[in-house]
Amino acid sequence: MPNIIAAGFSASSRDGEIDSLADDLARLVSIGADVAELGLSGLDLIAGGRIIGDRLRRLAAMTARLPLRYSVHGLVSSNFMDPETLPLQLAAAKALVEVCDRIDARVLVQHGGELRPDQTSARAGADARQREALLDLAEFARRYGVRIALENIFTTEEGQYRQTPAELAATVREIDHPNLMALIDFSHAYIEATYRGLDVKAELAAMASVTGHLHVHDSFGRPIGRFKPFYPQEATALGLGDLHMPLGWGDIDWESLFGEIDVLPDTFLIMEIEARYRSEQPESLAIARRLIDINAGRAVKAAE
Repeated sequence: MPNIIAAGFSASSRDGEIDSLADDLARLVSIGADVAELGLSGLDLIAGGRIIGDRLRRLAAMTARLPLRYSVHGLVSSNFMDPETLPLQLAAAKALVEVCDRIDARVLVQHGGELRPDQTSARAGADARQREALLDLAEFARRYGVRIALENIFTTEEGQYRQTPAELAATVREIDHPNLMALIDFSHAYIEATYRGLDVKAELAAMASVTGHLHVHDSFGRPIGRFKPFYPQEATALGLGDLHMPLGWGDIDWESLFGEIDVLPDTFLIMEIEARYRSEQPESLAIARRLIDINAGRAVKAAE
């Protein structure tokens, strides 16, 4: 059995209402997706760390009607390194674990932390703060049967503190909790490797053995720097930044990467492709399924 067991897309509400999320999910069903990763931050499900019960009930009823498996993307601004907001961050993340359980989503995505360039006094304890919060969250998630997937991000401003993909994987290994794993975002790793002069394949190899969730979208691995596009399509035209393009639009060598990485069992492959590329989603889904087959073939050869 392949370790990557399902392929699908991220989905979110376009207006803060559950109905528009439902429309997006129904469209994913129509093109044959197996799984959807729900971006719930835009739905006002949580206020001050407290779940809004009526909204969650409506969300649970909607998701139960569809033949999809689910994961949940936590707060995009999640940041367990920030001492100013950490207690609030942790409360919101725990509330999202309960949301996951209610809708039968067994993976919650948590972004790796960062510190602003001006937070120099907070850097000494940044990694320890993140480890302690992740351990707390993972232990909380254990009782619900939810796994926390720690995602590698990339440097977004000069002087910012972030962990490299390999350092993030080392954090997961050090915590060593059954409800905590790494999440490889290939484009993020590519951009960070370019920015820091790292070997992207080595960074991904360092992550793979503790990875149980994948974010897949194409780019050219070029940091955007200070360039400010007027339209997002202008960044695409120049190939700059984290573009979230359809598979095959950038220059990531997907077949080579999926022929080399060994990830954990029960891994989902989630394509985070911008909404304006909906017409390209079926082709990306077909490519993703070929990549799963390539990865499964590698596992068979390794076992022989």
